[in-house]
Amino acid sequence: MNLTTNLTITALYASLLALLFIALSVNIIRLRFKLKVGVGDGGESTLTKAIRVHGNFSEYIPLALFLLGSYELSGANTLWVHIAGATLFVGRIFHALGLSKSIGTSAPRAVGTVATFLILLMLAVENIRLFLLA
Repeated sequence: MNLTTNLTITALYASLLALLFIALSVNIIRLRFKLKVGVGDGGESTLTKAIRVHGNFSEYIPLALFLLGSYELSGANTLWVHIAGATLFVGRIFHALGLSKSIGTSAPRAVGTVATFLILLMLAVENIRLFLLA
């Protein structure tokens, strides 16, 4: 077990996810200019999808980063913190790509969803386990 005293690994993945969040935001802005829609989606399906991708990201990432940071501070093995962070990041890229292509189901969206849920579950269980061992 490798004890860390700061959140350098979580900071790395939070920063990568922040860049992805900015890219998703810029995509909405780009579509708003292109489609001349100031508020809402204007009935434009491409803008609806972009807004939903951004919203979904906003809904899951704060909790995931909190759990990741808690895991890192609890003395988790740094390799496992990296695995969780990288899986979350790659999963969110897959989710964004999949949902951008189709509002329905798609393989990338499914991969992204499963990756996100698995990481949330794994981090929740691991944080509880580390609490009980402390």
